[in-house]
Order: sequence, then C-alpha cells, then structure tokens
Amino acid sequence: MNGWSTLRKKIAALSLLALPTLAAAQWPSAPVRIMVPFAPGALTDLAARNIAAELSNQIGQQFVVENKGGAAGTIGTAEVAKARPDGQTLVFTDSSLTISPGLYRTLPYDVLRDFTPVTIAVEAPAVMVARTGLGVKTVAELIALTRTKPKGLTFGSGGQGSSAHLATELFLMQAGIEMTHVPFRGVAAALTDTAGNQIDVTVSSLGGASGHIRGNRVVPLAVTGTQRSPAFPELPTFAQAGYPTYDVVYRFGFLAPAGTPAPVITRLQQEIAKAMEQPKVKAFLDSQGARAVRIDGAEFTDLIRRELAMWKQVIERAGVKAE
Repeated sequence: MNGWSTLRKKIAALSLLALPTLAAAQWPSAPVRIMVPFAPGALTDLAARNIAAELSNQIGQQFVVENKGGAAGTIGTAEVAKARPDGQTLVFTDSSLTISPGLYRTLPYDVLRDFTPVTIAVEAPAVMVARTGLGVKTVAELIALTRTKPKGLTFGSGGQGSSAHLATELFLMQAGIEMTHVPFRGVAAALTDTAGNQIDVTVSSLGGASGHIRGNRVVPLAVTGTQRSPAFPELPTFAQAGYPTYDVVYRFGFLAPAGTPAPVITRLQQEIAKAMEQPKVKAFLDSQGARAVRIDGAEFTDLIRRELAMWKQVIERAGVKAE
C-alpha cells in the first residue's frame, strides 16, 4: 500500500507540473480580450487594434479590443487585475500604470502584486512645442525667457496628473524653472491652443504634434529619446539640448493578471514580437512617430519599479492632485 500511495503522489505531482504546459497548449481557448483603459482614438487604442489584428491572423483566434476609460485608466486596469489568470484577458496601457499609484491615495489593485508584465511593444518619443508668437526656437531660449518671467509662461496638458502634465513638471524641476499649468480635456486640445497662441508650451507625443509641426503652427524645441526622430532629423534631442537625464518616452505594453501560467506569458511575448514585425504594424507606427520595441521579463518589471518611484517623486514635489 505504501508503494502504491507513493506512486499516486508522484503521479499527482507530475500532473500538477504539467498543468501550465497544458494551459499553454490549449491557449487561447476563446477570443482574447485586450482591455484599453481609455477612450477610443488615442495612440494606446490605435496601437492595440493594429497589434490585435495581427495576433488574430497569427493565432487563428480573435483578439478583441475593449475600451473602458475613467479615473486615468484605473477602472479598466482594475477589471483586468481581477480577471482569471488564464491569458484570456490582457491590458494594454501606457505610463498611467506607473503614474496612478502616486496620484491616488488608494487603488483597487497593486501594480507589482496583481499583474504579470508581458511585454512593452511600442515606444513613442515626446516632443516639447512652443507657440509661434513666443519668440523661442530652442530649449535654452525657452529657459532664458522663463527666468525673466517666473510663472509668467503657461504650459498645457491633457489634465491634472496626466502624462503630459507630469512630463512637463519633471522638465521644470530639472531646468530649475517655473510655469503655470493650464489643464485641458486631452492633450489634443492643449496642442490646438498652443497652435492658436493661447498657451505657451505643450509636451505631447511626437505623432500627436506632428501635424501642427509640419503646418508650422507650433515651434518644436526638442524630442526625448536617445536618437533624433527620422521624421524630423533637424530637431535635437533633450540630451543634445543639455538635459541628458530627461528620459520621458511614451511606452505602451501588455500585462496579464498575476498567476497567468509562465508558458502562456512566453507564448504571448513571442507572438506579440512577431506581430510587431509585420509591415502593416510598422507602417502604422511610422505614421505616429513611434517604433516597435521588445522589453519583457525582469527588464519590464525593473522599468515599472523605476517609473513608480520617479512619478511618485514628481507628484509629491510638484504638489499634483488628482482631479
């Protein structure tokens, strides 16, 4: 009896070890939900839809994008945190993931505890633009003008605590200058008023501002990232403008509920990487001034930890409050 008991225990243990592999082999067993925790139309949403279309073709199962905005992305994100950890529900999100924990006193999830990072798939540089009537053409000229008018200049953003707001606050801290914040309902509205000479400066994704730049309705000052943008090769990076540590890049990535089997995560990483190489996806990213990347595993987790600490410090030092 003891021999049979030992044998049964060994078989049970081996069966448990096989479950993750079995789950990966059966995944996906139904259409996969990709939660975008924002309204339709922004880069996060459009990128998710382009990637989802390729994943559907590659895997032979539908990947369906669902939008659920509200509370700076926390409502849709919280729903994914509570979903079954079977790889059938993912969230595709941006820097709001690491901003919200510093912005809100309580959240219905813990970023590090309740999610398994899958991969960052897209990076898009940020650009700082000024109104044409301000009379500045470089970052140095903007800083010099600001110092003659403490808090006299204005900057627009997509709202209190938005990524554009905090990106600008971080730059002001590094430059040792002050401006007055003017929040809008979306960074597109802030760009429109900058183009209309109502707001002095706005930080945006390069893709979001490119139309205004090409139309000479705003003056681009610098882009983030380690290299100049191929779309605007004459535009210096912030490092070239004297601010090498100003590394605000818009990053977009997938996360799954904590406990999702490792083989499913690995399969997702491989399939997403393959999708990012497809011509349609590359053409879309080029049109947005963005690029495909692959940051996963420990590197993705470490990036989350660094950005959680960075944005919390910016929020506290600038006294930013959630709307």
